[in-house]
Amino acid sequence: MQVKSFLKLKQRKWFYGLIAIVAVSLVGGGFLGKEQGKPAAANVPLVRTKIVGSAAKATAYTYAGEVRGRYESQLAFQVGGKVSNRFVDVGMAVQAGAVLMSIDPKDVQEVINNNAAQLSAAQAQQKLAESNLARYKQLYAQDAISKAELDYYQNAYEVASAASRQATAQYEQGSNQLGYTRLVAEQAGVVSHIGAETGQVVSAGETVLTLVYDGEREIEIHVPENRLPEVKAAPECEVIFWALPGVSVEGRVREIAPMASVLTRTYKVRISLVNPPPAVNLGMTASVMMKNGERSVVNTIPLTALYQTEQQPCVWVVEDNMVSLRAVEVGLQDNDGVQILSGLQAGEVIVTAGVHKLQEKQQIKVIGSK
Repeated sequence: MQVKSFLKLKQRKWFYGLIAIVAVSLVGGGFLGKEQGKPAAANVPLVRTKIVGSAAKATAYTYAGEVRGRYESQLAFQVGGKVSNRFVDVGMAVQAGAVLMSIDPKDVQEVINNNAAQLSAAQAQQKLAESNLARYKQLYAQDAISKAELDYYQNAYEVASAASRQATAQYEQGSNQLGYTRLVAEQAGVVSHIGAETGQVVSAGETVLTLVYDGEREIEIHVPENRLPEVKAAPECEVIFWALPGVSVEGRVREIAPMASVLTRTYKVRISLVNPPPAVNLGMTASVMMKNGERSVVNTIPLTALYQTEQQPCVWVVEDNMVSLRAVEVGLQDNDGVQILSGLQAGEVIVTAGVHKLQEKQQIKVIGSK
């Protein structure tokens, strides 16, 4: 009896143990199923998005500039010497023919005197050769001299005549240089810069004065390299003046320098003024507001939103938590982002972070939006 009781007890323990094993297996299988379901959720990428804003018809950029004359001359003496007189000051209006500066004519006058003496000697030699030639022509006509002797005096006369012409040219050149010792205004204008003072020695061709001619006024601005395309495309601009509150003048881009400044890496741009008021004077400070035209631009999006394909830039557009790739046309780029010229509409949602791990028609999960 004891043996039977022991066997029954052992069978019961084995049965209960089997039930426990099955229960643990079922529970473990449930947890395993849950764990196996997690990778499916993990495959959904997390991204940040942005809502595209409304389109703006035009974007204006402002540049500081200065009123300049359209025509300016950098004036210089045609001969070197010491500046003896300065008859004008910066800002002074002058008329055509006015003497602006002069240099000491002493050295030039000495050259003229020397040339005059040489001219007198050459003319005397020419007269003597002419007289000798006339006399020997008469002797030759009387068969008193040979043809060779006549040719000698004929040649002497021609040499003397050439020397006289040379001396005359040198004298006239010296006389011209005497006139070059005075710097004369060719047209009426305003003195905008003086680069030499009385007593200073200047060389021929060295700029000593800048004269702005009367007439058209312009605005000179300096544009950085990344803004140059919009300036070229600008149909018009608005110019205001700090010294003239309430005055606004229409401007047009007339000239863009072909090369950037070596020091500032900016391009010099000249803006023509359309019917400026008389109160606009040289040297005034102006603000030029460029209007980059009638073309619509969507607001700037972050650079991280761009997904570059082999052909062109694209963005991922989100709809119903699903992304699709769309080609866009980009404009100017700066620290704030990049302008989108076409391809997006206001109110659309685009991915701004995580663009390189997405695929077409892929489900996504948004972790942040602007």
